[in-house]
Amino acid sequence: MLKQIFNKVSRKQSKSSKNQESLSAVTPNLTSSSSKRSDLGSGNSRKLVNVDISSPLDSRFNPGEKNFRNGNPVSVSYEALPSFRDVSSNEKQNLFIKKVAMCSIIFDFTDPTKNLKEKEIKRQTLLELVDFVASSNVKFTESVMQEFVKMVSANLFRELTPQPRDLKIMESYDLEEEEPCMDPSWPHLQIVYELLLRFIASPEADAKIAKKYIDHYFVLKLLDMFDSEDPREREYLKTILHRVYGKFMVHRPFIRKSINNIFYRFVLETEKHNGIAELLEILGSIINGFALPLKEEHKLFLSRSLIPLHKPKCLAMYHQQLSYCITQFVEKDCKLADMVIKGLLKYWPVTNSSKEIMFLSELEEVLEATQQPEFHRCMVLLFKQISRCLNSLHFQVAERVLFFWNNDHIENLIRQNRKVILPIIFPALERNGRYHWNQAVHSLTLNVRKIFFDLDPELFNECLLNFQEEEAKEDKIKSRREATWKRLEEIAADKASSNEAVLVH
Repeated sequence: MLKQIFNKVSRKQSKSSKNQESLSAVTPNLTSSSSKRSDLGSGNSRKLVNVDISSPLDSRFNPGEKNFRNGNPVSVSYEALPSFRDVSSNEKQNLFIKKVAMCSIIFDFTDPTKNLKEKEIKRQTLLELVDFVASSNVKFTESVMQEFVKMVSANLFRELTPQPRDLKIMESYDLEEEEPCMDPSWPHLQIVYELLLRFIASPEADAKIAKKYIDHYFVLKLLDMFDSEDPREREYLKTILHRVYGKFMVHRPFIRKSINNIFYRFVLETEKHNGIAELLEILGSIINGFALPLKEEHKLFLSRSLIPLHKPKCLAMYHQQLSYCITQFVEKDCKLADMVIKGLLKYWPVTNSSKEIMFLSELEEVLEATQQPEFHRCMVLLFKQISRCLNSLHFQVAERVLFFWNNDHIENLIRQNRKVILPIIFPALERNGRYHWNQAVHSLTLNVRKIFFDLDPELFNECLLNFQEEEAKEDKIKSRREATWKRLEEIAADKASSNEAVLVH
C-alpha cells in the first residue's frame, strides 16, 4: 500500500516538472513590470545589460547542445525553425513566438569568425519575422507582444562604450569629415530596428495592449540608445521614437519630459551627447503639431531647454535642427520673439566667430517672424550687439550682419524704428566706411549708409554731427593722454641719475 502511494507521488512530481519545462519553452520569464516601475519611481535609470533581459533563455531549447551568448557557451541548441508558409494559420502565432525567442540569443560580433552558422540562422529568422509582421493580417496577441518586446530589448538595449573625446575635439568636430564609430553588430541590429518599426506601424498591433510592454521603461531605454555613435542607429531610433509618440498618446508627456531631462544634463553637466540633433529633429515635428494657443508647459520648454542649447561649444553639431525648433515656436506665437531674441543675446559668443555667424543666421530667421510690438521691446539691446558685430575684425561676421538689410521684412522694421536704431549703429557704420580692412564689408557698409541717408537725410546729418563731436572729444582725450605720457618721460629722463621718486601733479 505504501509502495503504491509513493509511486503516485513520484509520478505527479515528474508530470509537474515536465509541464513546467513545456511552459517555459513557450513563455519564459520576463523582468516584472512592477520592478521596472519601482526603478523609475526611485529615479534609478540602471544600465540594462543582456543578462537582465535574456537570462532565462536556456530553458527555451534542448539542453545538452552548445551555443554562444555574448561569447560564452550556453547549453542550448540553435537550429532553424520551419517557415511560416509551411505551417497552418492557427500555428503561425506559436511559431512567431518560437522564432522571436530564438532571436533573443545574442552573439559576439567583435570576433567575425565566431558562430557563423548560428548568426546566419538568426539573420534569416529576423528577415522572416520582418516579412511576417509587414504582411500578416492576424491580430497580435498579448503573449506575442510580450515575447516580441523582450526579444527587441535583448538585442537593442546594451551599454554603449563611446570613444574618448575631449572638449577641444568636440568643438571642432565635423560631422562630414570625422569617421563615426560603426557598431560591428549592425547587420543584425538593423533588422531588429526594422522589425520594431514595422511592428509599431502595424495596424494589427493594438496600442491598448502594446502600451503594457512598450512602456515608460522601454521609452527610456530607447532614449538611452540615442547616444550611440553609429549614425545609422540614431536614424532608426529617430523614426521609431516618432512613431511611438504618434501611436501611444499616453506616452507623449513622458517622452517630452525625458527629452527635456537629456537636454538639461547635456547643457549643465556633460556637453557630450551624440543624438541631440536627432532628438531636436523629432521635436521639430512635434512642435509643428502643437495646438494654439500654446500651453504654458511648451513655453517653459522653449525658455528652459531649447534656448540654453545655444550655450555648448559643440553647437554646430545640431544648430540647424535647433534653429528650426526655435523658429517654429516664433511662427506659432509671434509674442515669443522678444524672449527668443533676448535669449540669443544672453548666450551670444564673445570669441567664437564661427558660432557668432550661426547666431546671426538664426537671428535673421527669428526677425523674419517678428512683429513691431515684440521688436520694440528688444531693439535697443539687439542693435547694440549688431553694432559690435558690424565692427568685428572677422569679415564674415561683419558681412553676415550687413546682409540683414537685404531682407525686406527686417529692413522695414529698421526703417520704421530708424530714430532709435540709427544713433546706436551709426558710429559702427562710420568706422567701417573709413577703416575696415575688408573691401566687401567696406562696400556693403557704404550701401547701408546710403539707405539711411536717402531715407532720412536730417536724421543722418544729426547722427553724423554727434559722431564728429564724440570723435573730437576722443581726440582731445587722446592728445591729453599723450601729453601726460610725454611729460612723464621728460621728468623720468631728468631724474634718471638719482633714486628719487617721480611725483606728477
